[in-house]
Amino acid sequence: MPIKLIKLFLKIFIFCLLTIVTQVGGIIYILVEISIKKNQSKYRLKKLGFFITTYLIATFLVVPNIAPLFGREKIKDSSELKAHNFLTKLMNRDYVKPQLITTLKDIANSIQKSNPGIAVVYLDANFPFIDGFPLIPHHSHNDGKKIDISFIYKDQNHKITNKKPTISGYGVFENPLKTEYHQTEKCKQIGYWQYDITKYVTFGTINNGLKFSKKATKDLLLSIVNHKQISTIFIEPHLKNRLKILSNKIRFHGCRAVRHDDHIHIQL
Repeated sequence: MPIKLIKLFLKIFIFCLLTIVTQVGGIIYILVEISIKKNQSKYRLKKLGFFITTYLIATFLVVPNIAPLFGREKIKDSSELKAHNFLTKLMNRDYVKPQLITTLKDIANSIQKSNPGIAVVYLDANFPFIDGFPLIPHHSHNDGKKIDISFIYKDQNHKITNKKPTISGYGVFENPLKTEYHQTEKCKQIGYWQYDITKYVTFGTINNGLKFSKKATKDLLLSIVNHKQISTIFIEPHLKNRLKILSNKIRFHGCRAVRHDDHIHIQL
């Protein structure tokens, strides 16, 4: 295969990857390819530097001001509501409808009353632009109305904490007890191999001594259930039963999705 064709395929792959992961990165990559010519000295270094600089300016200064035109806003971190990690913000995965921001703040205020010092920590939300644009690997985070919320954990001293067990926030599951229904086994038995695939996207485990806080997570879930703006909640069936929360808002997400015993999915 000719070198030029290989390079073309590589550029197409990079464009697609950056678009899938960040939504805006592919466009910025094309801009860099057009702007930096090969006959310049230190061509590759200049291209990398220009991409990083342009991407950071776009992500933190330009995109937040354009997103409202598409009906979405960037979530602003506070002591009560914050992203689990910086990558969520760096990859433009922290945008939602304004109504959802208001709802999240209400839920966060409720949690502060029942569990002082504990924040609502979110994981993936939505991209800033275009309804229907997929947020891989999620099936439905494509309209600004959905967001994943982390469980609440307790440390080795049995005190509740804002710390989480993985870098990504996903992938460490609160498995069913022997007496509880095992939805993961059922889904995998009928061919849905991907159901627990998030165990491979932890990006590393941290805070190994953390344990699932049944009380604090139930308080969080009750605050979500009781908010009139929330229509749908996804968690694993065994956790719904364990926490003893009876609500038609809490539903099973289906075997075509991934397991939800490492986070709570909510939507307007």
